[in-house]
Amino acid sequence: MLLGSVLNPINSTIIAVALVPIGRALGAPASQTAWLVSALYLATSLGQPVVGRLIDVFGPRRLFLLSTGLVGVAGVVGALAPDLGVLIGARVLLGFGTCAGYPAAMALVRSEAERTGRDSPGGVLTALAVANQTIAVVGPLLGGLLIAVGGWRTTFALNVPLAVAAVLLGLLRLPKADPEPEAEPTTRATGGTTRRGSLAARLDLPGMVLFAAMLVSLLLFLMNLHLRDWYLLALAAAAGAAFAVRELRAATPFIDLRVLGGNTPLLATYGRALVAYVVAYSFLYGFTQWTEEGFGLTPFHAGLAQIPMFLLAIGVSIVSGRSTSVRGKLLLGAVGQIVACLVILMLGGDSPLWMLLLVALIFGVPQGLNNLALQNSVYFQADPERTASSAGLLRTFAYIGSMVASSATAASFGQHADTGGLHRLAWVMLGAGVLYLLLTLFDRTLGRAAATGTRASA
Repeated sequence: MLLGSVLNPINSTIIAVALVPIGRALGAPASQTAWLVSALYLATSLGQPVVGRLIDVFGPRRLFLLSTGLVGVAGVVGALAPDLGVLIGARVLLGFGTCAGYPAAMALVRSEAERTGRDSPGGVLTALAVANQTIAVVGPLLGGLLIAVGGWRTTFALNVPLAVAAVLLGLLRLPKADPEPEAEPTTRATGGTTRRGSLAARLDLPGMVLFAAMLVSLLLFLMNLHLRDWYLLALAAAAGAAFAVRELRAATPFIDLRVLGGNTPLLATYGRALVAYVVAYSFLYGFTQWTEEGFGLTPFHAGLAQIPMFLLAIGVSIVSGRSTSVRGKLLLGAVGQIVACLVILMLGGDSPLWMLLLVALIFGVPQGLNNLALQNSVYFQADPERTASSAGLLRTFAYIGSMVASSATAASFGQHADTGGLHRLAWVMLGAGVLYLLLTLFDRTLGRAAATGTRASA
C-alpha cells in the first residue's frame, strides 16, 4: 500500500524537471506544457473521491489492481507519445490510475482495526506520510537522472516497472475477501434485476456525474483565473446546486451531505487542507521557479536547495507521529508557514544562498506536521463506512488548493519569475497561512480526533 500511495506524488514531482525537455523536444511553449501538470491534478481531484467510494463498496483489492494496472498502461502511452496531446492523455490516465493507492491504504487500516479490535494506526499513518515526503525528495533528483540517461520519455516509462511491482504485491498480499455491495433496505426479489438496481443506487452514478461536472468546471476556472471564463464558474455553481439537490434526495448518496454537513470537524479539516496546500504548492512550484530565473540556480541545484525542507519534514513526521495531539501539530505548522513567508519577503536576487536554504528548512516543519495532522484527523473524523471516499475528498481539497496556487503563481510572475513576482506570491501565501492559523485557533472541535482514537483503542 505504501508503493501504491506514492505513485501519485512521484508523478507529481518528477514532471517538474521534465517540462522544459518535453517542451523543447515537442516544440511546445510553457503555456502548453503546463497542461501536463494540470491534467494529472484534474484527473486525480475527480478520481480520488469516486474511486474511494468504489473502494468503500467493493473493497480495496479490485480497485487497487485495476487502477494500478492503468498506471502501467499510461507509462507505455507516455513513453511512446508522438505529440503533446497524447502525452497529456497519458497524464490523465496516470491521474485516474493513481487514485486508488491512498484511499485503499486508509480503507485497509480501518478494516484491520475492525478485524483486530485495536484502533492504533499511528505508525501506519506516519509511514504513509513519510513515504510521500520521501518521494518528494527523490522525485526531482530521480527525474533529472532519468532524463540525463535516457531522455524525458524515461520519466513515463518508469511507471511500468512500478505498476508491475504494485500489482504483483497487491495480488500476493491484499485480502481477497472483499465486502459485497450491500442491497437497498427493501424486500429482495428473485433474479438479477433487483441486484443490479441496488448496486446502481448504492453507487449513485447521477451524483458522481454531477460532482464531476461541478469539479471539472471549477478547476478549469481556477487553472486560469480570468473574467472571460465566468461561464465556467456559473456552470460549476449550477452543477453544484443540482448535485446538492440530488444528494439530499438519494437513498444512498455518493457524498452524504446530511452526514457531512453535520460533521463540523471533518469540514474544518477539509478547509484547512485547501489553504494549507495553497501555501505548500505555491512554495513548491513558485519558489523553485524563482531560484532558477530570479536567483540563477540550475534546475539540478534548484532541486538540491529544497532537500533540507523534505529531509526535515521526514524527521518531523517520524517524531511527531508518536503523539496523538492534533491541535499542537496544526498550530506549529501554521506558525511555520507564516514565518517562512515572512523570510521570503526579505529575499532578493543578491541574497546569500544560506537564506534560501533557511526558507526551505523552515518550510520543512509545516510540511512534516500538516500532512500528518490532516491525515490523522480525517481517519478519526470520517464515517467508518466512508473512510476511503473521505480520504479521497481530502486529496481533492488538496488539489483544489494546488490549482489556486498554480493560478496565484502565474498571476504573480507573469512572463518572468523575478523577485517582485516572488514577493507578490509570498503575500498570497502569507494570507493563506494566516487563514490556516485562524481556522485552527477558532476550531473548538480539535482534539476530538485523538480522543476518539484513544477511546477506540482502549
